[in-house]
Amino acid sequence: MDLKYAGFDTKLIHAGEIEDQFGSATVPIYQTSTFRFKNAQHGADCFSGASDGYIYTRIGNPTIHALEQNIAALENGFGGIATGSGMGAITTVYMALLNGGDHIISTDAVYGPARGVLEQDFTRFHVEASFVNTADLDEIKKAIRPNSKVLYIETPANPTMQITDLVACAKIAKEHGLVLVVDNTFCTPYLQKPLDLGADVVLHSVTKFINGHADIVGGIIVTKEAALYKKIRHCMVYMGCNMDPHQAYLVLRGVKTLSLRVDRNQENAVKVADFLESHPKVAWIKYPGLKSHPQYELAKRQMMGAGSMISFGLTGGFEAGKKLMDNVHLAVLAVSLGGVETLIQHPASMTHAGVSKENKEQAGITDDLVRFSVGIENAEDIIGDLKQALDKI
Repeated sequence: MDLKYAGFDTKLIHAGEIEDQFGSATVPIYQTSTFRFKNAQHGADCFSGASDGYIYTRIGNPTIHALEQNIAALENGFGGIATGSGMGAITTVYMALLNGGDHIISTDAVYGPARGVLEQDFTRFHVEASFVNTADLDEIKKAIRPNSKVLYIETPANPTMQITDLVACAKIAKEHGLVLVVDNTFCTPYLQKPLDLGADVVLHSVTKFINGHADIVGGIIVTKEAALYKKIRHCMVYMGCNMDPHQAYLVLRGVKTLSLRVDRNQENAVKVADFLESHPKVAWIKYPGLKSHPQYELAKRQMMGAGSMISFGLTGGFEAGKKLMDNVHLAVLAVSLGGVETLIQHPASMTHAGVSKENKEQAGITDDLVRFSVGIENAEDIIGDLKQALDKI
């Protein structure tokens, strides 16, 4: 079946399907390190590229390839490159696109390790990085240098929920010869399609919404065009950060329910955000589905839904937030996000602990910020849990 014009949910289920010799209804787990050649010439053809047969799982594997095709279809991209973790995807993109002496511009409130690896490791290779408020297009333009090569956007930003205009960024990137890379983890292709908005590369931590069950770690990169795909895939293969076949199988299983889960996550998040915004102990809240969000109109234009990630602060500051986190019963105090369960955490001391206090404050990652990933439990139970914890402050 040609899925090019199929609906999103149909692609979720069928994109990347394999017709194996036994007629398996689901993609099998090809748990093998190496593959048998038909003869010596077949082996030589595989290595030369004359044949598209499989050689070695670090280079390619049918289960992993099925996942790569699935996510590429959902993102309307050329091809996917699955990695062993979300940071594996991010680092592969950095390694493939940046040379010594190059400069990258990134969202200042980007995921902590995505910033940390640039500041602590890529500086050893003389790669320069500027972290700016990418919601302010003038800040992006001012940061561009003659040696700038990549514009790296995370939208909504983690954990500030700041929205960056991707169409405008694509225009800036094209004018200055930059590769536009977008971390689409918070939205998934169900709620936002960066490649359709002008991005060159999109990536995900599939650990989060795409898998959705908090039982694997993985990443994926999707490119718009073939040339970037070949360049980034070549880098991933030589660095050896490919995904494992069993990981890929679990993600393929999880992604089939992506739209169902995200719809429920989002439906709950709207109710939770309304509750928090009206609570007297909540000092501020950032959720793209609220009209009070500074980029509410942009979010409506760019995203197909507001998602289920909420950031908020309490009137009592960090100590009040700490007490809240210590007193929730249903919400799990843990990092990560995008699963079926509701999660709560403190970015300044957890996911972004490696970012300096000065840089955190500049990016809006304040000590009172609480990040809340809304799950698919009954909304009244999530709200009831928050209420009883807030009552103890």
